[in-house]
Amino acid sequence: MSGHGGHVDPSNKKIALLIAILALCLAISETLSKAYQTEVITKQVEASNLWAFFQAKSIRKTSTDLAIQSAQIQPLAEDPKTAAMIKRWTEAAKRYDSEPETGEGRKELAARAVAAQKLGQIANHKYHNLEVSSGVLQVAIVLASSSIITGVMLLAWLAGALGVVAVGFGIFAMTGAAALL
Repeated sequence: MSGHGGHVDPSNKKIALLIAILALCLAISETLSKAYQTEVITKQVEASNLWAFFQAKSIRKTSTDLAIQSAQIQPLAEDPKTAAMIKRWTEAAKRYDSEPETGEGRKELAARAVAAQKLGQIANHKYHNLEVSSGVLQVAIVLASSSIITGVMLLAWLAGALGVVAVGFGIFAMTGAAALL
C-alpha cells in the first residue's frame, strides 16, 4: 500500500477482513475461557465446602459413636432412660453416615463433592484448551498483519489455516474435552 492514499491493494482488504474475523474469534474464545476459569474456581469452592461439611459430619459421627460405646459400658446401660438415649444416638449416627432425604449424610456429601470436583476438572480442561485456541488465534492475527506489511501472501494463507485450526480446537474444547475425562 502506498502512502499516497489513492490505491488500496484488494488483497489487503481481504486480509483486513481475515484479521477482523480472527479478532472476533479471539474475543469469543477469550470470553468463554474466562467463563470456564470462573467455573473452575466456583466448583473448587463448592467441593471444598462439601468436603468440610463431610468432615464435620464425620467428627459428629465419631463423637456420637464414642458416646454410645461409653454409655454401653456404664453400669446403668440397661436403664430404660439410658437405653432410649443410646437408641437416639444410634439413629443420629446412622443419619450422620447417610441421609438421602436431605443429601447431607457423609455418603451423599462425598458423592456431591466428587461430582463438583469432576465438573471443575471438565471446566479446567475447557479453560486450558480455549487458552491454547486464543494463543493460536493471536499468532494468526500477527501473521495476517505481517502479510500486509511484507506482501507475502503465504503468511495470509497460513494465518487463515491457523485460524481454522484454532476455531476447531475451540469447538473441541467446548464440546469434546469432557468426553476425554
